[in-house]
Amino acid sequence: MEYRIEKDSMGEIKVPADKLWGAQTQRSYENFQIGTEKIPSELVTVFAYLKKAAALVNKELGVVDSQRADAIAAACDDILAGRLDGNFPLAVWMTGSGTQFNMNVNEVVAHRAMQILKEKGEAVTVHPNDHVNHSQSSNDIFPTALYVAGLILVKKKLFPAMEVLFRDLHAKAEEYMNIVKIGRTHLQDATPLTLGQEFSGWARMIERDKEMLTAGIDFLRDLAMGGTAVGTGINCPEGYDVKFAAMLSTLTGETFHTAPNKFQALTSKDELVTVHGMLKALACDLMKIANDVRWLASGPRCGIGEITIPENEPGSSIMPSKVNPTQCEAVTMVAVQVMGNDAAMGIAASQGNFQLNVFMPVMAYNLVQSIRILSDVMDSFRRHCVVGIQPNLKKIDYNLHQSLILVTGLVPLVGYDKACMIAKKAAKEEMTLREAAVETGWVTSEQFDTYMDPAKLAGVKK
Repeated sequence: MEYRIEKDSMGEIKVPADKLWGAQTQRSYENFQIGTEKIPSELVTVFAYLKKAAALVNKELGVVDSQRADAIAAACDDILAGRLDGNFPLAVWMTGSGTQFNMNVNEVVAHRAMQILKEKGEAVTVHPNDHVNHSQSSNDIFPTALYVAGLILVKKKLFPAMEVLFRDLHAKAEEYMNIVKIGRTHLQDATPLTLGQEFSGWARMIERDKEMLTAGIDFLRDLAMGGTAVGTGINCPEGYDVKFAAMLSTLTGETFHTAPNKFQALTSKDELVTVHGMLKALACDLMKIANDVRWLASGPRCGIGEITIPENEPGSSIMPSKVNPTQCEAVTMVAVQVMGNDAAMGIAASQGNFQLNVFMPVMAYNLVQSIRILSDVMDSFRRHCVVGIQPNLKKIDYNLHQSLILVTGLVPLVGYDKACMIAKKAAKEEMTLREAAVETGWVTSEQFDTYMDPAKLAGVKK
């Protein structure tokens, strides 16, 4: 491999000749060979927006000249276009402030900006600290990136997946609204409902989670940028924070504001904890939906078997013809991962000692991963499972009429105690509910038919 020599305040170091990063990136790359987890590409994209906004505001305020600021902005556009992929190699497990990743971006942008200027015949030096990082600190740009990434990813990636999953669950709810089935509570028989009503509960879970997240991500619109090192705004021109938020809003199409208190914005990550908690709530609902689906589809002959799900791939290396609810299993594994991520997010956020939280890279990794895998698994579950769910009408009807809990419909006629006695009589003497009820003399056949209509018990209007 060919190398070039780069310098920083600590001296010289070899850097791969085909890479745009500099000395500080190389030192981090060599010193933190930990795991395989890298700073997510989504954060690289967000940093490009932040560096471009910073350059344009610095130009407007006259603290960075137009020549350099425009070249920095152009270099950021190259990152956004994917032309500089492969230049961001750093591990999540680095300094907790994310300083080395900030410098990775600064060095790549500075190097590319100089190339852009050279291509124009302008031999101008662009310094990663003095120019690209002007008016900033890792301590305010990294938390800013966390909030911007969270908001944009939720809106652009998570919400579309939630919307189509809700749409297809809601469509099933409408389609199956008149299919009466037995209900279950405590894994025991309960009063009837319709399959459509069951689906409607699942659909509403997704809809409600989106409503909560819509409110929650508004807390991510207040940005730490302008607080610089400890929240005082040292080396940051007056008015920069407000102008930066406005510029970023223009570049991203989202509305951002400067945080009213930069000391809180640098050290506290309460807004992230809130939003990720809502991601956990979504994970909990997805876990419940996936579990319900695989229970209802269990069998196919020796389980509940009230619905069928698509048979996507063989389920066993030893049992011929076995097919498993694999999409449900993927959902539940993702849910567990997100719940674990949420625990890590909460612990990390609690460690905001003095003026800075130093657990930000792992928070970035967990936040991005949670949004990414929730979005992907909802889309997979929808396409490969939900749309192919079909009712097993024969099994639904059999289970419905086998249940003794239908006797609940007789309570208004004979009271709780007598209804209980009828059910116990039917169970003990292996009779139908109709036979047991009529034999007691408390209920006529006509009354039984009136009070024990399963559709009526489920609230279906004929």
